[in-house]
Amino acid sequence: MESPVEYFVDKGSVVREIWGKSDTILFIFSGASAEFALNKAVDWLYFTGKLPADPLGRLFSTVSYARQIVFSELHAAHAAIDKITAIHTAVENNRNAKIPDWAYRDVLYMLIYYSIAAFELLERKLDETEKGRVI
Repeated sequence: MESPVEYFVDKGSVVREIWGKSDTILFIFSGASAEFALNKAVDWLYFTGKLPADPLGRLFSTVSYARQIVFSELHAAHAAIDKITAIHTAVENNRNAKIPDWAYRDVLYMLIYYSIAAFELLERKLDETEKGRVI
């Protein structure tokens, strides 16, 4: 007997609904990108030169990783997370400085906030339970 497929984000989750709409994703990243530029640890993002050289390409690659995590089976989502971690570790090693934990949390909180705000602006209000699932 086959075991059931386990997903990183449950198939019926509001998170899939939010991240399944391109308009919502654009609003999430527009808001988060504008706010991220004000972050105290933003310098690490510019270290490789990839962002200023190709901001749209970086947007699409970031969205691609996010969607891989949200819509993948558990093992594939963990592989995507591991790849992101490896990229960040390489940047840390190359610049000989660690990205502070609070900087990661700031980005996570931005994505959570803008996920809720964008969806509510474009689609519908989320109830408290749905907001809790986004968090």
